[in-house]
Amino acid sequence: MEIINNITQDVIKKAANSLINGHLVAFPTETVYGLGADATNEKAVSRIYSVKGRPTNHPLIVHISSISQLNNWAIDIPEYAIKLAREFWPGPMTLLLKRSELAMGFITGEQDSIGLRVPDQSVALALLDELEKLGGLGIAAPSANRFGAVSPTTAEAVQEELGSFLQTEDLILDDGQCAVGVESSIIDCTKEYPVVLRPGAITIEMIEMTSGVNLQLNPEKSDIRASGLLESHYSPKAQVVIDVAAEPGDGFIALANIPTPAGVVRLASPENIEEYARIFYKALREGDQKGLKKITVLQPDGGGLAIAIRDRSGKAAAGKGTLR
Repeated sequence: MEIINNITQDVIKKAANSLINGHLVAFPTETVYGLGADATNEKAVSRIYSVKGRPTNHPLIVHISSISQLNNWAIDIPEYAIKLAREFWPGPMTLLLKRSELAMGFITGEQDSIGLRVPDQSVALALLDELEKLGGLGIAAPSANRFGAVSPTTAEAVQEELGSFLQTEDLILDDGQCAVGVESSIIDCTKEYPVVLRPGAITIEMIEMTSGVNLQLNPEKSDIRASGLLESHYSPKAQVVIDVAAEPGDGFIALANIPTPAGVVRLASPENIEEYARIFYKALREGDQKGLKKITVLQPDGGGLAIAIRDRSGKAAAGKGTLR
């Protein structure tokens, strides 16, 4: 496994060739770091599942270079999905669509739908462009961490999570801290109207404005499997508790205007919602690095990105932690 932090065009070419040759490449996006494989290579994709310890019926998101690649992977695309793609791609939004013949069951978890997105990050887009020059059509890339654990927002976190599981030929591309810090919004576009399955930086309000459809905040539970929809996810080793009084010895994550209780270890003091999302996972990891047994999270109020933060913190709390 090689970590590369000076991302030149030669490095991008090397990484694209590694993908074409069946190796894995961890790379930055604007949301979190992804663990990538050539999305048409079943053997390479199977290694993603093995390295992550991810159930093989849990589908992967395929990253593509532009909206022009949409028809390769999806069929029967509704007009509202086209509107969303035109408005928010490149960006932190995954569209769940009816799959084409190219989208094989080893990518989709044997479902009839495929998750697609165009990342808004220069290294990721350069890698996708270079892959296409070599005949590739997309990169399957879930978050670059063990299944159910905290998503990585730095290359160091990728190495910490997966270094012992990667092979010598695999690469990690280091382009610093991710700008958004929480995973993409996932929108089910297989029905007459869009349904938000996972909230993210592309908010419900933004989707409503573009699609012209009023969405429910809590739609009926879908039977579709997609990334991050399990009740427990994004969990550190420490136990996460939310919206309760922090006790001495706890880790503590809250907006900067909330004072730190006596005897509590402050892990993050974000000034606003955007910073909260960007550093949330890093703060959870820091709690584990400090050997804390419990992390208290005071969730931000309001709509927009705050909904995504509450989604992630709630699922981290459902993980209960390992208390070790």
